[in-house]
Parts: sequence; structure tokens; C-alpha cells
Amino acid sequence: MKISAIEPVLFNAHPGRNLLLVRVETDAGIEGWGECYVIPRQEGLVTAYITRIAAILSGRSPFHSRHHWQILSDDFGIRRPNLHLACAWSGIEIALWDIVGKAAGLPVHRLLGGAVRDRIRVYANGWGDGIADLDDLRRRAEAVLERGFTAMKWDPYQGPWRTIIDRAQEDRAVANVAAVRDAVGPDVDLLIDAHRRVAPHLSASFARRVEEFGILQLEDPNPADNLASVAETRARTTIPIVTGETLHTKEQFDQVFRHRAADIINPDVGIVGGISGMLDIATLAEPHAVGLSPHSNLTTTVGLAATTQVSALVRNFVIAEYFVSLEESSRAVAPVAPEVSGGWVQLPDSPGLGVEVDREALAQRPPQDIPPAQLRQYWEE
Repeated sequence: MKISAIEPVLFNAHPGRNLLLVRVETDAGIEGWGECYVIPRQEGLVTAYITRIAAILSGRSPFHSRHHWQILSDDFGIRRPNLHLACAWSGIEIALWDIVGKAAGLPVHRLLGGAVRDRIRVYANGWGDGIADLDDLRRRAEAVLERGFTAMKWDPYQGPWRTIIDRAQEDRAVANVAAVRDAVGPDVDLLIDAHRRVAPHLSASFARRVEEFGILQLEDPNPADNLASVAETRARTTIPIVTGETLHTKEQFDQVFRHRAADIINPDVGIVGGISGMLDIATLAEPHAVGLSPHSNLTTTVGLAATTQVSALVRNFVIAEYFVSLEESSRAVAPVAPEVSGGWVQLPDSPGLGVEVDREALAQRPPQDIPPAQLRQYWEE
């Protein structure tokens, strides 16, 4: 069996957001699907890499993904694989595992040693953007709870990303956390995403003030390219610290462990080298007693399916991310895929990833031309 085609499939998931699937075709008539991490307005860079990789891998076996990445990172990437190359390869690698599973008639998790759990827990994200006020925030949190989720994540800062913020901004963030806890009660796990936002002394101050609300995770309190600052925040709070969504190499995650910067890592299967890359990183985390909480960059259920396969395999899995805002488009483009029920995803037992993609539905959702973001002027700071 040989790879005969690799196709990037860019489509519009919801207003202002295009997502990127990858279809890999073989001369045996078996096709596989994967999904890439893409940054808004930078999708074209990843699709360009996919097109270039397609020319390199055409005629090669879909069963040798480890060697494919070796030649792409060492030879094509001259041992300087950048973010967009990593994203392109990750989607392709996932699609190759989908093909291998279909060819073997087995789900991916069985090909990789078998699952250690038959379902994975997920938290709801994508419900807390554009909050009008505290009442609006409470209503939205209650709506998530009514759908059966037992964990939810949002960004309580709700403003531009700045390293230094004033006390009033911190007060508003704390009030947002208090409002959600009040709305959902004591038994729902709350996860906070700070989006690499503030300086260590400010993130530590915020963390200490919200500890009373029983926070499950505080994600990216500081930029992951300054692990000393992340470690500083971790040392000053009892809330488990999460980092890793912006990292894409094993070397980068090794530094997280060496700095003791995180209690939990959140790599994204669409950026770290797909399923194999995620497994490598999860294994690296185990001897450091660091948990795995897979990130999702607004991915569809194709990406969720890949995350589910990996999460079922690793012993240090904690919880995975799920975007409720993408459910409609996900169901439309992948009518057969893992389903979320009561905050859990059942591990599929069908061959490959366990997804079927509707190409006609994708064609009906052409990518949008997203205008440049309206960024503030210096006098508006």
C-alpha cells in the first residue's frame, strides 16, 4: 500500500474561525483523516506545508510514520522544524494512523498496546467568550451544567493580554470566578485559562485569591517560553498549574519537567506530532509525576477522536478539552465520530480513529476570508 494523495481541507467552522482537516489517500482505496492545529489568519501557512509534504511522501508507505517525520524534521526541516511544519505533520500523522487502523480492522488504541480505560472525561470550553456581565456569565455556566458537564473552563480576565494589570482588572477576574462557582455549586470542577497573560507576582496574587473556590487547574498563568516565571507562580499557589499548549517538541516539554514548572501538561495532538508525538510526551511526563490534560485548539470531533485514542492509552491522563461551540459544525462534517455525553467520551471500537467525514458537508462550508483583527492604538491602552 502506498500514499497516493495528501489533501488539506480548509473549512469554516463558525464565524471568524476556519479549521483544517487533512485527507490522506492510498492506492488501496483506504483513506484517513486528521486535523491540524491552526492559528487564526495563519491557516495558509499550514496548508502550504501540507502541499509540500504531499510531494515528499507520495509513493511511500503509510505504515512508516516514524521515518516520515525523521526525513521531514531532519532533512526537509534541517533539524529546525517550526510551528507550522509541526502542525501540518501532526494532522497527516493522525490520518496515517487512521489508515493503519482501517487496514488492520482495529481501532488505533488496540494497535498501540490497548486501552487502560474505556472512556475519557472532558471539560467544556467555548462557552465563556464575550461575556456581557456577571449575570450573563452565571447563565452561561448554568447552561453548561444543565448539559451534564461536570467540569468547565474559561478565561476570567476577559480583556487584552497584558503583562501588567491593575488591581481593578484582577478584582474583576476574581469576581468572575466567584460568580461561576456560585452558579454551578461546589461539585463542578472549574478550570481557569489565563492565556499566558500576566507577570508572576500578579498571577500568584490572583491564584491565591481564587484558591477558596476549589480550582482544578490554572492553565498558562505565564508564557511557557519563560518557564522560570511559570515555576515561580506554581511555587506560590496550591492550585495545580498547567502549561504546554504552545509547545510542540519533546525537548521543550523536557524543560518543563526539569524546571518543575507544571503539575499537568496540556499538549495538543494537532501540534506535537500527532498520536505518536503525544504518546512520547505523555511517557516523558510519567516519571516526573506530571499529569496529561490534552489541549484542543477549537478542533472538531476528528481531533477529539485522535485525543480520545491517546488518552485511553496513558496512565497519567487527567481530563481533556472539548469545545461546545463547535458541536454543530462537527456533527455536520463528521457525522460518525465519538460523542460526548454527560462530560464523558466513550472509547470507539471501530477501525482507525472511529470517524467518518462527509466531504459534501465540508464543501458546503468554504473557508471565510477573515479580515485582520482590529487591534487597539497606543492611546487606547
